[in-house]
Amino acid sequence: MSANASHPLVGLIRRYVLDYLACGDPAVCAEIMDPNYMLYMGGHELGPRDTVYVPAVAKQMEQFPGLCMTAHEVLCNGDRLALRFSQHGASQRHDGRRAAWSGIGLYFWDSTRLTANWALEDYYARRRQLADGTTNRLEPPAVAPWDEPVVAPDPAAEETVRAWLLAGSIHGTAGVDFDDEWDDQPCGPLVEVVDTVVDDLFGAGDRVAFHMTQTGRYLGGAGKSEREGSPATLRSAGIVRVADGQVTGGRVVRDRSGLFA
Repeated sequence: MSANASHPLVGLIRRYVLDYLACGDPAVCAEIMDPNYMLYMGGHELGPRDTVYVPAVAKQMEQFPGLCMTAHEVLCNGDRLALRFSQHGASQRHDGRRAAWSGIGLYFWDSTRLTANWALEDYYARRRQLADGTTNRLEPPAVAPWDEPVVAPDPAAEETVRAWLLAGSIHGTAGVDFDDEWDDQPCGPLVEVVDTVVDDLFGAGDRVAFHMTQTGRYLGGAGKSEREGSPATLRSAGIVRVADGQVTGGRVVRDRSGLFA
């Protein structure tokens, strides 16, 4: 493959972002997704493709008829791909109020079509913006997301991130931004962690993508202060960088909306 040729997995995600979501054309799904495609998000399984996933996304497109999706970061090792993105638009259910919210997806494929995705979107930030009439800033797009080169995974980097996740709370790691913290929003620790399950993890060079589920006690920070100290489950997805055996930066999106619920 030449340096200027897009990897076919990157090409599938390009079609997902531009042909499906940006154009609002669900017919594209039959071309880029397996019929048994499954989305794992917020503790829910949305699949198969035609009877569950596509109708669920259609509801969001109805609420945001001009829905846009901007790619900020792509990580691809040839077998797996991670995408960090923003979705943004005006909600017809909120008198046209606008919102921009972050998300991260970790994709599987079968060398032909997408088969599954561990994903999280910051619906908590979206809810806040639609409620108070503010709109988060939109991060700059990746300059060339669809020309992202394939980089082999680094097992040492993957193990560094796995150990970092399993050690307990990752909040406070220098260089790692949570949710919409980058836009000057308060995003403190949410759970006193008792147990961590790494649901998915893979890397490309010095970057590693993950999805994890933490359980413990609610510390506050996502509403419902009367529930502080109660058992809680928090799901998170991230893309982080590793240098000299340490996590040195990246982004993490947490399911604050699911925690609130």
